[in-house]
Amino acid sequence: MDIKIALPKGRLLDKTASLLQVAGWGMDGYHEQARLYNLKSGTYPNLSAKIFHERDIPIQVAIGNYDLGICGRDWIEELLVKFPSSAVVKVSDLGYGVGSLYMVAGLADIGMSALRRKAARGTVRIVSEYANLAESFALKERLSRFSVFPVWGGAEAYPPEDADLALISSRNDGEFTGMRMTPVARVLDFSAYLIANRNSWDTKNLDRVVTSICESCVRLPSEEGVQEELEIQPEVTRTGKGAEDGLIRLALPDGHQQAPMLQLLEKAGIKIEDYPSPTGNRRPGINIKGVAVKVIRPQDMPLQVANGNFDLAITGRDWLIDHRYQFPSSPVRELLDLKSGRVRIVAVVSQELPVDAAADLSKVIGERTTPFRVASEYVNIADRYARDNHLGRYRVIPTWGATEAFLPDDADLLIENTETGGTIARHNLKIIDTLFESTACLIGNSRIRTGSTKGEKARYIVEILRAAVEDT
Repeated sequence: MDIKIALPKGRLLDKTASLLQVAGWGMDGYHEQARLYNLKSGTYPNLSAKIFHERDIPIQVAIGNYDLGICGRDWIEELLVKFPSSAVVKVSDLGYGVGSLYMVAGLADIGMSALRRKAARGTVRIVSEYANLAESFALKERLSRFSVFPVWGGAEAYPPEDADLALISSRNDGEFTGMRMTPVARVLDFSAYLIANRNSWDTKNLDRVVTSICESCVRLPSEEGVQEELEIQPEVTRTGKGAEDGLIRLALPDGHQQAPMLQLLEKAGIKIEDYPSPTGNRRPGINIKGVAVKVIRPQDMPLQVANGNFDLAITGRDWLIDHRYQFPSSPVRELLDLKSGRVRIVAVVSQELPVDAAADLSKVIGERTTPFRVASEYVNIADRYARDNHLGRYRVIPTWGATEAFLPDDADLLIENTETGGTIARHNLKIIDTLFESTACLIGNSRIRTGSTKGEKARYIVEILRAAVEDT
């Protein structure tokens, strides 16, 4: 009887690896530099593991692709609050990866009664990676009108200008001081959990594996627990952002694109203070009067520009295309190709699949009785590709990174980005199609009026960046 477990990458990896070492699993390939996502246990011959982004693990366990999983309770509850009948059994609290989800606001925007009054007059805007928990909080607090904006991360950057509240994770509320945030309420305490698929729990003999984990977790060094109950903050008068005519709001990317973007901006004579920021500051200074900067995820930029929260943003063409496939009438336009961060968006399958080109997929699909599974971070690009290539009955599986882990067991095809194809080949996968090439680009909202103060500032930024790109 085979047993499959989904293991987390990211914040829980080190402690989980230590746990499995104490448990004597003999799973030496599970570490930060792991080059393969599929692992075998040297102690339990029937036990195999795969490494996933933590957010994907509850879903994979719930649908039965994995018998067991280790992930944070925050992502378990994010699934269960929307799908309470999901086949997930919370087996044991493992005691590490401790933190809390806090609902936070800008320093001048605190007080639930003030938020309820705002909801009675208009709409309370909530931003979070945890969209389902954010909605649950708003309903529980009786906010009569609210909107939840899902983002890929960096939700703390949005209040107070672009959202009233953000639901974010933190080890303690003292971390918010440097973010210019004030906690309104603590929504959920979490730590790492061992979970199981309900059917596997009822029908498979998981005792030895589960016992080895549960007995070993008590031998790990303990972590400091979360704080005592957070009191709802006292009332403070809200001060709105107001209309700042002519102010250009520019979004810059976080992550690995920061260094090349800083180099390009400096070449254009644009000085950005504290970017990249060693302290995580998401509001760097800029030497252009009338321009305000925020640092957010590139994946979120097209929608934020479309909503009018930003006028200009630097993102990847891949995310712009994904956005426009979902919203064909979006006002977001590419203003300038920055000619950096070049990647290919490709279709990928397992080396074992007898397919060498997209046209060959029909032969494989014709023999199937189940939907063809397409996994991708680019949900809308993946959906368009499946329709354009007539993949018959198909299902798009959203992922949040480590997409290579899904083939061949949990997906049939990936839509992925790659620079050289090396990572794809290393995971025993192959590229069968290239959809398009993507580079970093400057995007903007086409609703900015030409000739207005804002329009002239936007044109100035485009032109100095254009000169810097052409001089490269």
